[in-house]
Amino acid sequence: MKIFKIIGWIALVLFTVFGVLGGLFLFGRGFYELSVTLFVLIFLIDFFIINPNGYPYRYMIPALILLFILVLYPIAFTIRTAFTNYGTGHIMTRQEVVEKLLVDPIYTYTVDDGTRFKYFVYIRFEGTQPTKDFKVIITDGQDTYVARDYRTLKAEAGELILGEAELVRLADSGLRYERQQGRIELINDGGRIFKYFYSPEDPNTSINEEYFKYSILFPVLSKIEFVDNAANRYSIRQNEEGKLLLYEIKHMYKLGLAEVIEKGKSVVKTVLINTSTGRPLIEENGTIYDINEKGEKVVVAGYISGYGLKNFTRIFTDPTVSGPFAKIFVWNFTWAALSVLFTFVIGLILALVLNNPNLRGRAIYRSLLIIPWAIPAFISVLVWKNGFFNETYGIINKFIVTKLFGAEPIKWFNDPFWAKFAVLTVNTWLGFPYMMVVTLGALQSIPEDYYEAAAIDGATKWQRFRKITFPLLMTTVAPLLVGSFAFNFNNFVNIYLLTGGGPAMPNTTTPAGSTDILISYTYKLAFEGGRGQDFGFASAISILIFLIVGSLSFINFKLSGSFEEVNR
Repeated sequence: MKIFKIIGWIALVLFTVFGVLGGLFLFGRGFYELSVTLFVLIFLIDFFIINPNGYPYRYMIPALILLFILVLYPIAFTIRTAFTNYGTGHIMTRQEVVEKLLVDPIYTYTVDDGTRFKYFVYIRFEGTQPTKDFKVIITDGQDTYVARDYRTLKAEAGELILGEAELVRLADSGLRYERQQGRIELINDGGRIFKYFYSPEDPNTSINEEYFKYSILFPVLSKIEFVDNAANRYSIRQNEEGKLLLYEIKHMYKLGLAEVIEKGKSVVKTVLINTSTGRPLIEENGTIYDINEKGEKVVVAGYISGYGLKNFTRIFTDPTVSGPFAKIFVWNFTWAALSVLFTFVIGLILALVLNNPNLRGRAIYRSLLIIPWAIPAFISVLVWKNGFFNETYGIINKFIVTKLFGAEPIKWFNDPFWAKFAVLTVNTWLGFPYMMVVTLGALQSIPEDYYEAAAIDGATKWQRFRKITFPLLMTTVAPLLVGSFAFNFNNFVNIYLLTGGGPAMPNTTTPAGSTDILISYTYKLAFEGGRGQDFGFASAISILIFLIVGSLSFINFKLSGSFEEVNR
């Protein structure tokens, strides 16, 4: 037993140490919410295990982990994102963007009057098979240089981003080599033999071009910069004719000191500088701008930065956003309220019919009427979309509207009114069985004595329903109606699968549709925006949805008497 106890304590120590190290790593990478969540979780787990009084809570550790990782962290991350410009063009941190501008080969240019070199690639073979181990010989027609083994300057996820190789004179490199007909055919580097393989200047090596491109050039060589003793840089680039030649290059941007205006004051700070024009780059609201020849600002890159309350104020102050948002907001409440109303009324009527003891075959009717609830919702939605509401071959348009009434086909998904009618119809079809089952159970719990006493007093059927059935029914069903309203308020699947939120609203800069509800609108902003993804704005709307649904849940708890039970 002592051995198992010792193993347990060792496991706890290792868990704590690696957890803390992981949290520090995440904090250093900018994942503040996740790192804080991890630290608190580690503290609570250690406390429950070490503290004897926390013994009962040890069984809650798995649930605690899921709570923190799947609930609390997403909430914290969403809140943080809502106050940033996180989205397309602003995905990386400033540090990552600056590093990319400084080292990425994309941000280089060839020097027009720079030195032109010819290069020759030598490959080490294993038997008859070429490997990815190579040497590069460079010559300007007078001097011959060899590139030493490159060193990695920047790499991500094991992929080379930028490498650097020093150029030295072949005569001073210490390498042994053999020439044939004036050309170097073989290089011996400490026993490693490299054979002549490829040069764009030599048509006899064109047979090796494909292997060179896909095994040597694209993965490695195109990302290496060769540096001579004068600090000039050279790299392989493709010319207008598609040839892969070696050019003298320069990086577009470098770090330097420059005088800039901040908050109305002139300060000297480290900024990015355009190496061609010598002008410092401008940073505004998480976007880096360069100045072109006409003096105009040109976007270079963007990074995640604080946005304050702009995402929230944009909802109410930007006319191209506030107008569609207000329509979606009103329609969201209308959609949820009508969905609850229609499903409840139809479910109540059917429940009253099925509750009649004189009705024969009630079990069969109940089984048939519950089918829409039993079938997966996404299947039913697609059947309605393609089988009933299709404007060309749907049953309603093809047989009822055009042939039976001789009218024009209804534009189910292109007309805002009919699109809303369609989504309400489908949602009613999917929701009434639930209301029927709930209401039927509530009806059967009402004592028959109440009805007998009312009948003796001469009450009609309508009076019995209005004075006895409906009030007693609502005491049971009212909290469920509130819960159904909250569910339909975020009923993303039915809206998205049936209409995709369409038809599109005119005069809006966001992907808003006439049948969009807030949750589908948020999804479009985050993942399907026509101008790119806008996670910050989508997170702001998510917080509003959370507050609305949270308020509805609070009402639901009050109606169900949960708080009263606690207060007792």
